[in-house]
Amino acid sequence: MPGTLQRIFDYSARADPYPLYAELRKTPVARQEDGSYVISTYREITTVLNDPHLSSDARHLTRPPMPSAEEGVTSSFIHMDSPEHDRLRRMAMRHFGPPHTPGLVTGLEGFLTATVGSLIDGVAGKEQIDVVDDFAFPLPVTVICHLLGVPREDEPRFHFWVNDIMNSIDYDPETDPKEKLDKGVQARMDLRQCLGELVEQRHGRPGDGLLSRLANDDGPDGRMADADIVATARLLFIAGHETVVNLITNGMLTLLRHPQVLQRLRDEPDLVVPLVEELLRYEPPVQIIPWRAAYSDINVADTAIPQGSQIMLLLASGSRDPKRFHDPDRFDPDRRDNQHLGFGSGIHLCFGAPLARRETQIALAELVRRLDRPRLVADPPPYRPSPVLRGPIHLDIEQGDG
Repeated sequence: MPGTLQRIFDYSARADPYPLYAELRKTPVARQEDGSYVISTYREITTVLNDPHLSSDARHLTRPPMPSAEEGVTSSFIHMDSPEHDRLRRMAMRHFGPPHTPGLVTGLEGFLTATVGSLIDGVAGKEQIDVVDDFAFPLPVTVICHLLGVPREDEPRFHFWVNDIMNSIDYDPETDPKEKLDKGVQARMDLRQCLGELVEQRHGRPGDGLLSRLANDDGPDGRMADADIVATARLLFIAGHETVVNLITNGMLTLLRHPQVLQRLRDEPDLVVPLVEELLRYEPPVQIIPWRAAYSDINVADTAIPQGSQIMLLLASGSRDPKRFHDPDRFDPDRRDNQHLGFGSGIHLCFGAPLARRETQIALAELVRRLDRPRLVADPPPYRPSPVLRGPIHLDIEQGDG
């Protein structure tokens, strides 16, 4: 019989991996046959995420992953360690949120509300909609384009590229045509080239968009290199997109499975703030950090992990750990002390988290307010292949009299 981790990775577990996570938690740090280590309990995950002896740079792995088609391209800071990670993240955060730009997310409120409203207008009156294709997928691309200052006429190209990149992330060489992978590689190249051209155009032309701010800012850490600006923008498009799509879709699915909570949200719109925090714990968009590398020999929960080992962190398992959360398999928007792992922890805590939270809050509140008696067409819905970025690939809903 395959091991628990292999069963989690098998597509048959995608709709409900949580019983398998519970099995894994019986051994908080589990060595795998390939020499890697899987960590599945809350205490141990948070300890490791805040341990300076762990690296996010694949070069520190004894067996680095296969080189990608983008070998040689500048990495984003999530694949770097201190002090370079800290420097680049500080430079990005000067324009992305508190304390230097505290009004960024609140300043987007009107745009977010209008964009969400426009997408819902597009499905108003339809008897059946797909929450993913009709709503959750286009929303974050539109928001990130606006945030970066991408010209409106260029937006359709970005939607096209992100679509091909997302499809290629789920590429399975055994079942998918190679064209799926090739289109993703081409889309990454096209996205990188277009962003590079936009950054060049912004030099000497200060403006409101994030690309312009980064291209013209001489802060305490100096000016960010163009290649690093492009890498940061690509990170927003790819990682930011996946997080929001899965969070909105998992959220709508959870609400439809809990109709009393859905009705309560309709009656109490402010409930959406703690509700989204509970979603990040209960059905997180990022379930697994596939690897970290041990800089040196470390010890976690009385388990010796040798230098260079691959360490896999099961965030979604940690957020359902009964030693940390009371009745963890119950969806409870009134939960207190909800220090979930939905956005990670430590120096790599998701830097786009405030924006992802607000997008999701507005999206779910408006969907619940405006959809007419929504009902699931299929439960469970079909899921994306990925166990790491877990969410439905489609979420079909009927509304109206049916």
